[in-house]
Amino acid sequence: MSFHQLTCAVLAVCLAVSLPAGPIVTTIQDVIYNADGTPYNGFAVITWTPFVAGDTSQIATQKVTVNIRGGNLMVQLVPTTNATPAGYYTVTFTSAGNDQFTQTWAVPPSLTPLRVQAVMMSPGTSPSPLITGGSPIPESGVVGLLADLAARPLEGAAWAPGRVAVIDTTGALDGISGNVTDCVHVDGSSGPCGTTGGGATSPNFTDAEVPAGTPNGSNVSFTLGAVPTPAASLALYRNGVLQKTGQDYNVSGNTITFLGNAAPQAGDTLLASYRVTPAGAPQGPPGPQILCSGMGTATSSTTLTNLGTCTIPAGTVQPGDRVKISFDYSHEGTLTGYTFAVNWGNTVLVRRSGAVGDAFISGWAEAGANTAACQMSVQSWGTALTLGAGVLNAYDSLQYPIVLAFQGQMAATTTDTVTLRNFTVVRYPAVQ
Repeated sequence: MSFHQLTCAVLAVCLAVSLPAGPIVTTIQDVIYNADGTPYNGFAVITWTPFVAGDTSQIATQKVTVNIRGGNLMVQLVPTTNATPAGYYTVTFTSAGNDQFTQTWAVPPSLTPLRVQAVMMSPGTSPSPLITGGSPIPESGVVGLLADLAARPLEGAAWAPGRVAVIDTTGALDGISGNVTDCVHVDGSSGPCGTTGGGATSPNFTDAEVPAGTPNGSNVSFTLGAVPTPAASLALYRNGVLQKTGQDYNVSGNTITFLGNAAPQAGDTLLASYRVTPAGAPQGPPGPQILCSGMGTATSSTTLTNLGTCTIPAGTVQPGDRVKISFDYSHEGTLTGYTFAVNWGNTVLVRRSGAVGDAFISGWAEAGANTAACQMSVQSWGTALTLGAGVLNAYDSLQYPIVLAFQGQMAATTTDTVTLRNFTVVRYPAVQ
């Protein structure tokens, strides 16, 4: 064998050794149809983030487009359920230049072709855990983590989303309590806007008052020197710990009543800070307070879609208050009916369906707040839809933000739309 022949033979062997086999793949094969039974035509755009496959192959490509003709879908993908970290594919189906729908696929190893339903993850399923296998990493195992955590601002007891933030006396970030229309003062308190001039009167403040009453483990009733105005301005501390109204105590007028096993024990210290209406200020019942008002959006989706929302901040609604919710929908088109729904937090106030001829739908709901829940009453009607009414209880805590959602959906896929034309949420405060 000549030197040239020997060199070529060695090079061929080296090339054969240096080319590893490709990663193991799973075949996904199925037939996709439209809702009317016709085959789906379009594209499936499949994207993913880099991962290490179960056979240690490094997977770096981030997108592939699959052509779907006559409904036939066939693609080969590297399994993700045994990958590191456990991964997933995001699949967007596009037809006629428009994104139709999106699915999430978790592909297992398989020697036989799988249908789409075998790899599609159900809504709400976490697509990829943060840690797969082994033990969780302790905080002390991350360099500098404990020091960074200690340096971050802490969250105060009254912290809530949607609130104005204030740095409290402990250095924690806390939330301002009060009415939506109040002004915030530089000391972190809030109250009705105004000055001592021009006929307006600012409220007085009572700080670190010791309520009258004997802490002995059995007495649950204590009395303040004045009536907190509003009642939500009361900040009650027991041994330096902020107490929560509705959970630890209730307040009526200037009387504090502790709940359950929260009765102060002998030796406990109670301190109360609150606002009061000064002498000479205008008296009378509080006026209505508009919490939200506006117009919503439209949708032609066949799934319930938020067309407008209203967030009631934590602690805004107090026992004895009343909240009225008004809403108006319209239907554009003559091809199909639709459904509308109004939610109070996690509670469905109303969900009804309008016919094709229901060009307009209106309704209202009222929430009567008490210490345990809100008793809700609701009515709705439409152009053809008959009057419907109901009464129910909503147990969503008033100490947390409550999101009102006004929703709509079409009964079938058409060019018809349903629109939230107007919604208004008004609070009627209780007279103290």
